[in-house]
Amino acid sequence: MSFLRRRKGTDSSKPQNLRCNIVKEDEKNNLYESPRKESYNSKKWSCWDSCCWFIGFVCSVWWFLLLLYNTMPASIPQYVTEAITGPLTDPPGVKLRKEGLTVNHPVVFVPGIVTGGLELWEGHQCAEGLFRKRLWGGSFGELYKRPLCWAQHMSLDNETGLDPPGIRVRPVSGLVAADYFAAGYFVWAVLIANLAQIGYEEKTMYMAAYDWRLSFQNTEVRDQTLSRIKSNIELMVATNGGKKVVVIPHSMGVLYFLHFMKWVEAPPPMGGGGGSEWCAKHIKAVMNIGGPFLGVPKSVSGLFSVEARDIAIARTFAPGFLDKDVFGLQTFQHLMRMTRTWDSTMSMIPKGGEIIWGGLDWSPEGSSFNCGAKTLRNNSINNTDQIPNINLANMKNVNYGRIISFGKDVAEAHSSKIERVDLLDSMKADMLANLTNCDIWIEYHDIGDHRIKAVADYKVYTAGSILDLLQFVSPKLMARGGAHFSYGIADNLDDPKYQHYKYWSNPLETKLPDAPDMEIYSMYGVGIPTERAYVYKVTTATDCSIPFQIDTSAEGGSEDSCLKGGVFSADGDETVPVLSAGLMAAKGWRGKTRFNPSGIPTYIREYSHAPPANLLEGRGTQSGAHVDIMGNFALIEDVIRVAAGATGKELGGDHVYSDIFKWAERINLQL
Repeated sequence: MSFLRRRKGTDSSKPQNLRCNIVKEDEKNNLYESPRKESYNSKKWSCWDSCCWFIGFVCSVWWFLLLLYNTMPASIPQYVTEAITGPLTDPPGVKLRKEGLTVNHPVVFVPGIVTGGLELWEGHQCAEGLFRKRLWGGSFGELYKRPLCWAQHMSLDNETGLDPPGIRVRPVSGLVAADYFAAGYFVWAVLIANLAQIGYEEKTMYMAAYDWRLSFQNTEVRDQTLSRIKSNIELMVATNGGKKVVVIPHSMGVLYFLHFMKWVEAPPPMGGGGGSEWCAKHIKAVMNIGGPFLGVPKSVSGLFSVEARDIAIARTFAPGFLDKDVFGLQTFQHLMRMTRTWDSTMSMIPKGGEIIWGGLDWSPEGSSFNCGAKTLRNNSINNTDQIPNINLANMKNVNYGRIISFGKDVAEAHSSKIERVDLLDSMKADMLANLTNCDIWIEYHDIGDHRIKAVADYKVYTAGSILDLLQFVSPKLMARGGAHFSYGIADNLDDPKYQHYKYWSNPLETKLPDAPDMEIYSMYGVGIPTERAYVYKVTTATDCSIPFQIDTSAEGGSEDSCLKGGVFSADGDETVPVLSAGLMAAKGWRGKTRFNPSGIPTYIREYSHAPPANLLEGRGTQSGAHVDIMGNFALIEDVIRVAAGATGKELGGDHVYSDIFKWAERINLQL
């Protein structure tokens, strides 16, 4: 019975104190478990959690779709596209191959700023493991992993404009240097693929890659890049039966090759020693795509406040990244410190002063561009009848000549009503440096508040005073730039001073080669609002910030207004205004002029922008945008025909949508 009583009751085999401990432990677990559950259940979902989950979701979907796209048969995407849009037209290479066109003249590509890959050959400890890995182009993985180290290695020496001690970053070589800017974002790849359709291969195509951060002459000083281009062109001509090359520069590469054509003729040690007949012997045609011959206003805003939007990665992969500090890394300050060591950016400061770009109360463009007009799709490369009608009576005259205005009221007022303080007097005053201890040094910290105020009090800056402004706010940059670039209009091109390399990339201060059989094309997009002038304000942020910003609150007040978000837009390709891309071919080089003494034939080929019809069309086959135009079927067809032996006359001569010839009449170049 005692046994049964023990089974019915508690287990007397366990000590009493152990039983008590077990009970207490259970109670303790229950005691702690309940608040933990309540605490977990009551935790609020934060904005940070939402952002992380959203980014993770987008990335996961993107990589899944990318995986799906790469694993499915190649015919499926085309089948889906054709089911939605109808039968696809043949790419230009396929179309022209059917017409019997084959490889003829060797082709040389000259990439522009930021589109060429750069790789690391020597670096500091923070860059360990990155030998010959791309710092620019490709995946940009190091930008995300170690941004400060990346910015340090992408910067040049602020005194010499060359390599900093212990760092060597060099251009990637070969066609892969600029075929794609990043995964899925083509630059030259579509054009290369279409040329391959008619028989071109690597022995008949050459990518003239260079370090686009350096001044043009310094690419020769450090890397002998100009000498390499000369040797490669000579080799291509010699190994292809003496056939001359067709050179295709894009963007800043247009200015770089203009510099090359003067360098190759000039005697050593400053030049390549090829003589005055070198270009005539080796070059059939120069087909300039999106050429900023006379500069771009975007370069001014970029140097002044790091607010230019000409970098494809910022538009494509990180929209809004430049608009604010990210994780306390002071993005703007790092970008300014880095980009102000890139001397090449100064090659795109507007050239020609007020004669070209206009003054306080006039500009060549006037008001002939409707910024709100819708672009029509146009599949014909020789049809200019689909230009939208523009009602000039309803359009307001824009003071494009005022590249920078402090305040919307200043931008729109007549010059006689603007009170200005002389900037030159402020420049002569002693600089009272900003003594605030800032993590990132930029040149604005050495100016002082009174000089910053003086910049704003001057109110308006035209192309004639922009150089004074930049000299005022970035003296080190402009001191280096003054040794490598010039921005005027030559009075006498026979003056011996114009034999110096600083003038060679300015078409207004140099002569074209003595090559009457060579052809020059200006090929660019039109119909896209393109930055032309800016409304600025002085910021009220901390002493360590950049003191000037585009005033995004400045609006024109109507849908068709060319003032939006503090930016006045004109006709262009989203980066280069038509005025800069087309004026030299329309007037400065048209016929025999002092800038073109041998009368090299020049042609303007404009491509009216039409956005893609649907997402399946990608970046479009009729785009006129600055980079996307490299996939424009009409442009590719023009390039292939010339490479296959056609002349400008056989293409149909000029193909113009814009008012470039009308604007050219308003500009006195004293030809």
